[in-house]
Amino acid sequence: MTRIKPLLYCFVLVLHLYSCAQEQPSGYVITNKFQVEGDGGWDYLTMDDATGRLFVSHSTKTQVLDSKTGKLIGAIEDTNGVHGITLDQDANRAFISCGRDSSVTVIDLATLQFIAKIKVTGANPDAILYDKYSDRVFVYNGASSNATVIDPSTNAVVATIPLAGKPEFSVSDGHGKVYVNIEDKSLVTQINSETLKVENTWPLAPGEEPTGLALDNSTHRLFSVCHNKNMVVMDAQNGAIIAILNIGAGTDGCAFDPVLKRAYSSNGEGSLTVVQEENEDNFKVIQTLETQRGARTIGLDYKTHHLFLPTAEFGPVPEATPENPHRWPPIKPGTFTILDISPFGDSD
Repeated sequence: MTRIKPLLYCFVLVLHLYSCAQEQPSGYVITNKFQVEGDGGWDYLTMDDATGRLFVSHSTKTQVLDSKTGKLIGAIEDTNGVHGITLDQDANRAFISCGRDSSVTVIDLATLQFIAKIKVTGANPDAILYDKYSDRVFVYNGASSNATVIDPSTNAVVATIPLAGKPEFSVSDGHGKVYVNIEDKSLVTQINSETLKVENTWPLAPGEEPTGLALDNSTHRLFSVCHNKNMVVMDAQNGAIIAILNIGAGTDGCAFDPVLKRAYSSNGEGSLTVVQEENEDNFKVIQTLETQRGARTIGLDYKTHHLFLPTAEFGPVPEATPENPHRWPPIKPGTFTILDISPFGDSD
């Protein structure tokens, strides 16, 4: 008995420590702040996990950074009003939506050299998605409530899909279903990526004005982040609302880490909401990290689990005028920054 008790004690202690570790908060911290040259606004950013390069939308150009050092690798010019970047790794191509001239710029993913410019069948292309299952690029036109579908092998437009309202972010399940938030109608639309037909449109209530969207493909859970400070978790197979979680104000980005089973909302108020998926029906906020005002979009490195949030510093809001009643604070020159956020304080 004298030998069994110490062994039993050690076993219980190990179980206790493991349990405590599982219950610890995520511990996300800002480990780097990459200063990026140039001024002007920004929108989405996309991580190339294969090369460790980060594609960043920035006013009239798309900048490519080393995600570990923040060093500028290159810039893709003439992407006027750039919104989103999507990658076709098999074809070695990147597709960039350019809102101001209603086009998509195609580049060589390895060399960053220009290949083609494609006019979309709508106005102000915003979110953009490459769906590997159908081998098609979906471009969501925010000012015309439709989606332009491109064949990446020929750069030809093959279809235009009417939508119920203004499309925002989009995700694919890799098995023939593509999902997109409809911001002005507070909906999620499901598209068949082979037939190019809308199959379902589901309400997000009580969520209002959804922007960012992410998917856990193993549990079929969609995460829509909404302007009324709700993250709505939806069943991607039938549109049922599974959970509602509180997030910060001014969200425009959402991501999901399939290894850590965590969803993230980047909030323009200056916070990051971290949500743990405990199982397919249970979710909880485990951390709200203070970031920086304006950090509203997000990119995720699936290998290192680092998150990247672009932002800048702002000046005072100008006085409203009858011609321009809704004024935005000006961006201070030379302050554009990418926040590098890591889990558990791990900077590797």
